[in-house]
Amino acid sequence: MYDYLVVGAGLFGSVFAHEATQRGRKCLVIDKRDHIGGNVYTENIEGINVHKYGAHIFHTNSKKIWDYVNRFAEFNRYTNSPIANYKGEIYNLPFNMNTFNKLWGVITPEEAQQKIEEQRNAANISDPKNLEEQAISLVGTDIYEKLIKGYTEKQWGRSAKELPSFIINRLPVRFTYDNNYFNDRYQGIPIGGYTVIIEKMLENIEVQLNVDFFAEREKLEAQAKKVIFTGMIDQYYDYQFGVLDYRSLQFETKVMDETDNFQGNAVVNYTDKETPFTRIIEHKHFEFGAQDKTIVTEEYPREWEQGFEPYYPINDDKNNKIYKKYKELADNESNVIFGGRLATYKYYDMHQVIGEALTTVKKEFG
Repeated sequence: MYDYLVVGAGLFGSVFAHEATQRGRKCLVIDKRDHIGGNVYTENIEGINVHKYGAHIFHTNSKKIWDYVNRFAEFNRYTNSPIANYKGEIYNLPFNMNTFNKLWGVITPEEAQQKIEEQRNAANISDPKNLEEQAISLVGTDIYEKLIKGYTEKQWGRSAKELPSFIINRLPVRFTYDNNYFNDRYQGIPIGGYTVIIEKMLENIEVQLNVDFFAEREKLEAQAKKVIFTGMIDQYYDYQFGVLDYRSLQFETKVMDETDNFQGNAVVNYTDKETPFTRIIEHKHFEFGAQDKTIVTEEYPREWEQGFEPYYPINDDKNNKIYKKYKELADNESNVIFGGRLATYKYYDMHQVIGEALTTVKKEFG
């Protein structure tokens, strides 16, 4: 008999299982995949740690969470400075003085602000109703057309006029010559990859891989006093209120023996609509690799359907109403705890998942 059946060996499940075990509880961790780590899993391929499910850069303003994750790995000094490729033109991200200089030839923050203000005024948007209007009201038409519109419409598979305005609120804009994408105090990549962190969290804990919770649900639930569920909440409740929508991704990874440096940066976003992928990740640059070859991954967004991995919840009104019904059921469960992106239908960064897991541990154990 286990105290906890943890469904999902990603960040939330691994943090909870680790903390519960530290408190003398017995856990069984299962995962439908053939590896631990969930979407932060990194696979060592020919000496390069490959981010199998997209680029993951750890960042946080919380010293508590930074200290916590550093118990399990040493982090390097990697700074996320992606660049945008628009039909062969290269721009710095996030939007900063380097971007504005390349676009307009401006040199001072005052000149850049004036240019953006002119374009805002010309658009005359006082109450943004969708993503397109929100973006133009934030950064003007030039930046929107070259660096936001195509990328965003590929990412979400919808016209920017159909997308809610709040999606673009995550976009940093700064009037300094600073290419660091995040404003957070702590940032880096774990040396040796993220899988090392999960392995250490799950030391001395029973883990079973290639296990489908829903195929063996009764048998598995009977083995534990409580369930920690990190999968899709609508699936847990057999889709009784309807299916929640997600965006999915497909990855095409190539080992390139003919060059040791394909694009000169870990992440390059392709912001035109015509290029079918949203970005190319060159994994060795996350850890300043000096290998004589390189590995790149093209990232293709697609609609989610059964059989594909759900990555990004589509938090529009329709889906949020459906999720609210599931949450009401979840809140009344006495022997099930829901956590993580899929179970709470929220877009979480890694530090937020860890924070949520630690909060859950505190509620559970005091």
